[in-house]
Amino acid sequence: MNDARHDIRVLLVDDHQLIRDGLGSVLDLEDDMSVVGTAGSVAEAVAAYQQLAPTVVVADLQLQDGTGLDIVRTIRKKDNQTGVIILTMHSGDDQIFAAMQAGASGFVGKDAPSTEVVKAARHAAVSPRAFICAGLVGAMMRRASGESQALTEREHDVLLLLAEGLGAASIGERLYLSESTAKSHIARIYQKLGAANRAQALVTAMRIGLLSSVQPTDRP
Repeated sequence: MNDARHDIRVLLVDDHQLIRDGLGSVLDLEDDMSVVGTAGSVAEAVAAYQQLAPTVVVADLQLQDGTGLDIVRTIRKKDNQTGVIILTMHSGDDQIFAAMQAGASGFVGKDAPSTEVVKAARHAAVSPRAFICAGLVGAMMRRASGESQALTEREHDVLLLLAEGLGAASIGERLYLSESTAKSHIARIYQKLGAANRAQALVTAMRIGLLSSVQPTDRP
């Protein structure tokens, strides 16, 4: 392992030592990274996270005593500053959405080149709550193309107002809806887009063509 002078401190979690050793060697070659610890289970990972305070955790999805998503949720209960990357052989749409909704920073398939893990780790260190995944756009397009997942005309109107930075009360006033109805539409939009919050919903909407652009806003 490299010394602690490196900015990005990585904790590797996988129940196969061969993968831990191999990926660890790759990450340790990067000038800005050092592998500060490894774990083979959810319990070991949580203990190591608490002891080592890593910048980024790279965790396998399937572990003997749970999943990488359990690690994500445990960390997110404590902080939003630690990056968490899910690394898995099972990279289907459902797994991608589950990782995003749990609060992961990124999702990388084990069939991806090691450079993708390095890239994801760097991203997670800087933007731990901004989800990245090479397959996200395709997954969102497949989800949006399903009839049950397509936004209704009213939901699209709400989405446009969300993009303007309006909250539920203001959206309700603009569209002559009660605040509770506006909140219901917003929740349904988040569900359909696989988003946990406004920012994720707007980014996804742009990626799949539902919005042409979004102006940054500080409104809640």
